Formats: sequence, structure tokens, C-alpha cells
Amino acid sequence: MKIVTWNINGIRTFKNGIKKILDSFDADIICVQETKVTRDLLDEKTAIVDGYNSYFSFSRGRSGYSGVATYCKDTATPFLAEEGLTGLLANQGEAVGCYGDQVELSSEELLALDNEGRAVITQHHFIGKDGPQKLTVINVYCPRADPDKPERKQYKLQFYHLLQCRAEAILSSGSHVIVLGDVNTSHRPIDHCDPDDVDNFEDNPGRKWLDHFLFGKTEKTENGNTEDDLTDISQIPASGGKFVDSFRHFHPKRSNAFTCWSTLTGARQTNYGTRIDYIFSDHCLVKSVFMGADIMPEVEGSDHCPVWAQLSCTLRSSPKCPPLCTRHMPEFIGRQQKLSRFFVKVSEKERFSKVSEESLPGSQDSGEIRENLNPVGQGNSVAKKRPSCREKDANASKAKRSNQMKTEGNAKGNLLAFFKPKQTSSISSIVNLSPKQTKSSKDSPGSESEVRSCPSDVQTETNLSLVTEMETENMDEVEAESTSIVKSKDCKKGPCTGFWKAVLHGPPQPPLCKSHNEPCVLRTVKKAGPNLGRQFFVCARPQGHASNPQARCNFFAWVDKGK
Repeated sequence: MKIVTWNINGIRTFKNGIKKILDSFDADIICVQETKVTRDLLDEKTAIVDGYNSYFSFSRGRSGYSGVATYCKDTATPFLAEEGLTGLLANQGEAVGCYGDQVELSSEELLALDNEGRAVITQHHFIGKDGPQKLTVINVYCPRADPDKPERKQYKLQFYHLLQCRAEAILSSGSHVIVLGDVNTSHRPIDHCDPDDVDNFEDNPGRKWLDHFLFGKTEKTENGNTEDDLTDISQIPASGGKFVDSFRHFHPKRSNAFTCWSTLTGARQTNYGTRIDYIFSDHCLVKSVFMGADIMPEVEGSDHCPVWAQLSCTLRSSPKCPPLCTRHMPEFIGRQQKLSRFFVKVSEKERFSKVSEESLPGSQDSGEIRENLNPVGQGNSVAKKRPSCREKDANASKAKRSNQMKTEGNAKGNLLAFFKPKQTSSISSIVNLSPKQTKSSKDSPGSESEVRSCPSDVQTETNLSLVTEMETENMDEVEAESTSIVKSKDCKKGPCTGFWKAVLHGPPQPPLCKSHNEPCVLRTVKKAGPNLGRQFFVCARPQGHASNPQARCNFFAWVDKGK
């Protein structure tokens, strides 16, 4: 049996579906975190994958946030599946059960802990060395403690406490337990790229919780005290570590084994990250059936990398999928949904009485109401009313307007008709606009009578010749005017260009960093404070340890506001 966990940072980033990625792992159970999808955005190619059955938990408060999913091969179909850790989201008779002691948390806090879609639990049956046994897989995406939001720190500790209570309760019921996913805390200094850069690394409440959650001998600190002697362990009651970090079980001293890197600084190129993705298992299961566990930093597509574990046991498949499976969702069940499913059935008497009480607009009588409610099937039982005089006039005016529109539409004809010149009107307008022709016609005696006495064809030829002469004169004037306009524009172009360059200047020229003598990159401060919005230059290389010559140097320079 092989199991994989991976924070995919958005399940919709796989444009061609997730099946190709699932097949590449060749695993029986694949748990993904941070799906960033709500139920209304879940598409069929993601929910229904050939050869797999899937179980989702969605964020109910924010869209495109959090969310986890567990994909099981059809040969490893679970017998039970449940969403959340509290049991508030589970249906009776379909849940895994065993919720432990939750008295320290109020009902509002419990609901809030399950409201962000951070856990899916599946229970499987397997055949091991000791015969048939149960295995419960808890897929979690633990919260991140935002430094600017103190309430999120408390939320994270409450989630840790709830997770531990649930896992230990299921373990006490006789089932083996695997807790896996993005825990959002690096445990030891060996799991962090630069622990010396973190203030009070060992005093972090999340790390103290991991010390008590995980099984193993306590390590001596510099002052000689053990970790168990420390007081105020994040105010979380601990019952002793019952789980094992499977990766450290097989690789206790491997360094630079990270699973998460910052994409903003390109830290993956220099392996400047943290190990916050784990596969925890109860101590007995690790000792008996675990064969190996490791990380997969070569798999890209997210700011995290997958983690896998191999077990020497054979899973038994359930004959049917649990109700939480996406195959049972109405939108993916395979039957066409009827429109009537979304409406409540109302009897004819109730419908008629409601409408008559509310009185439809237009002061309709009972006969008209019946016709509006049931226009078909009335037959000849309801007599047709004769139209009144007003209705006749209104119908006549409507018919008249429609006929006018039709005639207008027919007159328009082809669209090209709008662009054809009208010869007669253009000639007359040009003749009337010519001052020279007007003057000559006034000065010459008898010209008007001569024109009138001329035949029509002679008049047409004379007008056309006059138009040709006038067109050539007008064209010369237009060309002269356009030339002068172009010259004036060229004169204005110089100062205008300089003005806009001065106002709309581009980004400042990047300086060269002192260590690598390479152009720097421009950044903007986005954190709230006095420097919010200010720009600065830093080395363009990816972030890394100070001892790494290929990593970013410490060059920093503010951009002057005037530039």
C-alpha cells in the first residue's frame, strides 16, 4: 500500500484534470490540501475521476480558500468517510465516530474549526501480519498563524488540540491512525532553512505541541532541562506522544529536506525552505508495516512538494462508496435534474385562492384570472370578450406603426446603399456654394434667360463642366490647408512629447547589486506601516542562505520619490 500527501495550492490549476497527476503517483490513497474550491465551483472532471473515488471538504465562509480532498483508488474504497473533526458536519450512521473530549471548546468554536474545510477522514480495512485490521486516515490542512492577526494564533492552537483529541480517540477505539497533510509548523531546527533567523524558535507554541503529539525520547536542551520540564506548553493538555514522524523515522539526520518554498522569492532554486508537510502514524503501525517514507522535491506545480509512505499491507475495498463520496452528489449522480425538484407543489384551489386574494394587477375579474392561470385547456367554456373601442384604436395604431417600420426597413435595403453618393444633390450643392459662379451669373446680362432657353442636355453638360472646374480648385485649396495643418502639428509635436515624457516617466533605471554586479529588481512595500507603497531595489537572484554565493545578496536601496 502506498499513500501520498501534497498541498497542491489550487486544484483548478490542473487545466486538463487531475487524473494524470494521480496516476503518476501510483498510490492507493492520495490526500491533497488547499484545493481552493467550493462546491459550486467543483467541476465533474475534478470530482469524478476514472478509477478513483473522491471525498471533499469545502470552506463554507470564503470562496477560493482552504479545502482538502482525499482520492482513493477503486481497489482501496473506504468503508466510512466523514468531513471535519468535530462531528457537526457528519450524518448519523455514516460517521467514523470517536470524537474524544471536546468540553474545552464551545459549540461556536467547534463549528468555526470545521467551517474552513480543513479535514477529511476515511476509514479503511487492511490485512496485515496480525490479520484484518482498521486504518483511519485523517487528511488535514492546519491553519497558519498570521502574525498580524492574534486571533488566528489561538485558532491554530485550538485546531491542533482538536486534531490530537480526535486522533487519539480513534486510536483508542482499536483502529490504526495516520495523520497527514500540511501541518504549517516545522518541528526541529533541522526542518528549517535558517532557524537562527527565527526569534525564539524552540518556544513556538506549534513546535511545543508537536513535541507532545509525537512519540520519542525527549532531547536535552542547553540548560540541561528536558522538553517535558518546560511549563506553559501552549496551554494544551497533553496525554503523551502516540504518533511518529515517518520521514524522520527513516531519515533521522537528513538535512535540507524541505517540502515548502516561497514562490515570491524563488527560494526553491536555492532550496531555501521548510519541512511542514508530514505523514504521522501511530507507533505500532510504523514498527509493524511501514517500509519507507520520503519527500518528492522533483515534483513541481505547487509551492509544496509531495510526501509518500509505503506500507507492507493489502487494503480491502468496500463494495460501495460512503455517502460523502462525490459520486453521490446530485450534480454528479448521472441523472438529469428536473425543474420541478426546485419548487413546492401547490394544489389548484390554494393557487387560485392566493391569486384572488392578492388580486392581479389591472383589476382583472375571476374569468380573466382563470385564463391567466390556465390558458390551455379552457376550451369553449370561457367565452371570448369582444374588444372595446379603445382596444380597437390601440390595436389599429400598433398595426400602423408596425407597417411603417416594415416599409422603412424595406426602403433601407442593402447596407451599401448608405454609402452610394447622390449625384444630383451633390452637384446642386456644389454649384450653390461657388461664389465665382454666383458672381458671373449676376454680372452677365441675359445669362439667366440664356440658360433657361437652352435645352436640358446642354444645361447638364454646362453644369458638369462647371462642377469639374470647381472640384479641381477646391482640391487645391484642401491640399494647401492640409499641408499647413501637418506643418503646424509637426511644430507642436516636439514640446508635447517632452511634456508627457516629463509627466508620465517610466520606472527608474535599476542599479547594479554590489556582490554580483547584476541589475536589481524593483519591489513595492505592501505591509501596513509608514513605508506602505514605497519602492525599493533588491538583488534579482533567488533567496537563499547567506553562505550560498548563488543566492541573493544583501543589496538594498530605496527609490527616491522624485524619480
